[in-house]
Amino acid sequence: MTFSKILNYFLRLIIFLILTILTEIGGVIYIANFGTYSFIDARVTNKWYRRLSKAGSFALFYLLTTFLIVPKLAEPFGRVQLPIRSTNNLQPLTFLTCLLNRNYVNKELRDATFAIAKEMNNQYPGTVLNYLDANFPFINGFPLAPHLSHNDGKKIDLSFCYTDKSTLLETNEAPSLIGYGICEEPSETENNTSQLCEKQGYWQYSFLRNIMPQKRKKDFLFHPKKTKALIELFARDSRIGKIFIEPHLKSRLKLTSGKVRFHGCEAVRHDDHIHVQLY
Repeated sequence: MTFSKILNYFLRLIIFLILTILTEIGGVIYIANFGTYSFIDARVTNKWYRRLSKAGSFALFYLLTTFLIVPKLAEPFGRVQLPIRSTNNLQPLTFLTCLLNRNYVNKELRDATFAIAKEMNNQYPGTVLNYLDANFPFINGFPLAPHLSHNDGKKIDLSFCYTDKSTLLETNEAPSLIGYGICEEPSETENNTSQLCEKQGYWQYSFLRNIMPQKRKKDFLFHPKKTKALIELFARDSRIGKIFIEPHLKSRLKLTSGKVRFHGCEAVRHDDHIHVQLY
């Protein structure tokens, strides 16, 4: 076997692993799409057009599988798809979450989230909750990188609530385009958990905060009253077992439920989102 063939197989393995880690199903679709290569090679003579055609066939195959096939296949695994556009006052903050198959939960969690989204809209008309990462569609225990959990259909992250700084009106948008990394920092008088965790050697704790551009932060104001209402609705729901949020925000918002907990230094900071999970 020549060096070029070995290198080619190695690159394919790397692509397979990356696609699998990012999407759970992408690696399998990548391998399955090899079946189109002989068809493309026989009909496209230009080298660059062949590469483009192969990439295009993978993209088409991936999109069809993700949005038409996977939602049906996930049901026997106990997972249902969260809405890919605003439905029942719930929406993904970014379409990328859906594109990467990170928008699956079990039916009980979806029903609880829909119910709370409806109640939030009753209390604050016009409100649509933004969900962030949830779970992959299939295998229990398959990690949803970079999360430590989110691997059993029982977890979902949600965005905080904000107001538009220029108009002081409530908004369904968020400062971070992906929902993570723009934090409601502790004040000088509040406990700085991120600083404490980093001193203990947990370098990953503020990693997203350190790499995420902060430009949009100046356009938004954290809405403490509305965010507190959202967390308390989840805390009162008997189906919900734990809610993770940064300790300084639990104190600031005067959250008293025992379900609202510190997630530990092994995770990442939670002053940019709310983590909710079933019992």
